[in-house]
Amino acid sequence: MRRILSAFCLTLLTAPAAWSAQCITSQGAFNGYKQGLAQQAASSGVGQRGMQALQSAQLSGITWRFESQPSSQSGVSYGDPATFLAKRSGGSAQGFINQVASKVSSNANLFSSLENAYGVPGSVLATIWGLETSFGGYLGKTPVVGGAVTLASYCRRHPRFESHAIAALQLVDRGVISTSTQGGPSGELGHMQFLAGNWARYGVDANGDGRADPYNAVDALASAANLLRSNGWQPGQPFGQGTRNFQVLSAWNDSGNYQRAIAYAAERVGN
Repeated sequence: MRRILSAFCLTLLTAPAAWSAQCITSQGAFNGYKQGLAQQAASSGVGQRGMQALQSAQLSGITWRFESQPSSQSGVSYGDPATFLAKRSGGSAQGFINQVASKVSSNANLFSSLENAYGVPGSVLATIWGLETSFGGYLGKTPVVGGAVTLASYCRRHPRFESHAIAALQLVDRGVISTSTQGGPSGELGHMQFLAGNWARYGVDANGDGRADPYNAVDALASAANLLRSNGWQPGQPFGQGTRNFQVLSAWNDSGNYQRAIAYAAERVGN
């Protein structure tokens, strides 16, 4: 991984529209939802490539099935973060922590540069990286635009995620992603599984190649650090439960299970 050379934020092209497309509860209504979303996308400045991506987007079956389940895994509360880590990683909590420590050690210059730039310890960033994609081992197989639009269409998630669907179309316009780019089932992008709107806001070019790329590990890790720092992360301060930095982790993921797991693993890795 190359040394961080430069960083800059990407912002949304336009502010969200004042109205939103009508949400749906039936898969058969998906095309109708897309028609409504197309009007909103046009008013938000989405260009030809983004509009074509919306037109060709297909409903993501895996996204719909997950959202249709009344008792999803995310609704289970784990009092013990080690149990959550083991469940999430498919192994033991200590095994996952050892992997995080190895990533931090083998990329010491990168994580040191990130902490110098943003104040976020490498142990925290590497823990998130491991939880999201097994350190880039699995980036997802769902078309990003289709997943983002499907999530936005579903009434339980709408309109909270509609801005991310619009942002995904804007990222197509910019050439950050294409209609064939794959990611997580809810339209998550790259190594750190950013939602499109968050990438548009916090994505940085950390390797100096002139573009912020969520599928480049250096850019993705730096962007995660940028998100946390921009949301109040305090450099050099503790991040265990009850601290201000622990609360900032909710800007990454609002699941208490997830926040506790990040703090638990990162504290045991050290800096």
